[in-house]
Amino acid sequence: MKLSRFYKFLHIIILGFVFFTLKIFAVENIDERVKKLTLELRCMTCQNQSIYDSDAEFSNDIKKIVKQKLQEGQSELDIKIFLVERYGEYILFRPLMNYNNFFLWSFPFILLIIGLFFVLIKTKRNKA
Repeated sequence: MKLSRFYKFLHIIILGFVFFTLKIFAVENIDERVKKLTLELRCMTCQNQSIYDSDAEFSNDIKKIVKQKLQEGQSELDIKIFLVERYGEYILFRPLMNYNNFFLWSFPFILLIIGLFFVLIKTKRNKA
């Protein structure tokens, strides 16, 4: 009888410890996600400084919005799209992959292919 009470008590202590540990881990996880996302966002009032590094009022407001949206369960992409719709694509350090930016993302590869094409033509002319 005493042993059974001891195991119930031990079980409750372990479950309580796991519950509070997971709750603390979840808060830290949100803080880390806020940090990661705000490092990718540009402060509109500072000169090319990230939201995370800036102490401007605008940056503090964006940090609060990002944290609130992450707590609501929205993904990082949804938050980025929301901020782009609100402030424009300038807020992102790396532009989104979409139809408007297709040329921007493909241009380095196009230059590489054209460069390789000219190198191949040049080497074939020199051999002949």
